[in-house]
Amino acid sequence: MQNSKLYVGNLKYSVTNEMLSEVFSAYGEVKSVTIIEGKGFGFVEMSTAEEAQKAKEALNDTDFDGRPLKIDEAKPPKPRSEYQSNRRY
Repeated sequence: MQNSKLYVGNLKYSVTNEMLSEVFSAYGEVKSVTIIEGKGFGFVEMSTAEEAQKAKEALNDTDFDGRPLKIDEAKPPKPRSEYQSNRRY
């Protein structure tokens, strides 16, 4: 794994940044936690790619607040094309 930022999916809407930070801190220093409200996923950034890999291996598919976590390396956002509009001519 080359990235220290992880995608964390299948979250209950009631999960907080503090809850995720507490769980992931067992595998290294958590630099940031961002939960996308109303979407059921978020991102956790660890200090190093090695810590992120350890957290992914340990926590993927484990039960968290009644749901199995889905963890993967975060992917950069796709660039938006100026041609992706709904214009009709």
